[in-house]
Amino acid sequence: MEPEIVHLKPKKLVGKSRVMSLAEDRTQELWKSFMPNRSSIPHQVDHHLYDMKRFDPPFNPAQFNADVSFEKWAAVEVSDGHEESHGMRMTELVGGVYAVFLHYGPAQAFSETLGYIFGSWLPSSGYELDDREHFERFTEAYHPMDEQAVEEVWIPIK
Repeated sequence: MEPEIVHLKPKKLVGKSRVMSLAEDRTQELWKSFMPNRSSIPHQVDHHLYDMKRFDPPFNPAQFNADVSFEKWAAVEVSDGHEESHGMRMTELVGGVYAVFLHYGPAQAFSETLGYIFGSWLPSSGYELDDREHFERFTEAYHPMDEQAVEEVWIPIK
């Protein structure tokens, strides 16, 4: 599973965010609050959805555990500014160099994909992890329980 190396331009995203950890996972709550109002967001670029994470302090795979908190966003990309409504806010995805992997299958198997990325690929790749947003991108048809689901996994590198 070799990634595509992509130079991503900055993006404007509009959505909702929550601070959480894997131990106190609020992903389902976040997406349930975002999805009913996503179609009301003006100036959407396409039909992709973004599951973005920001880590502070920076993400370190060797020290990551279920209690590490992070800010998670459920969002769409927009071409223009956005006034806050339905609890939606604007944020910027900084851009930069990313390794883009594909995860196939249900979300419950996602840890296997991450294990490969951080345990095998990254240490032997010649790249280092960068301190920027991590995100997954998928279409509106994505369902986390679907055995045939496909999502893009974007890992910031330098």
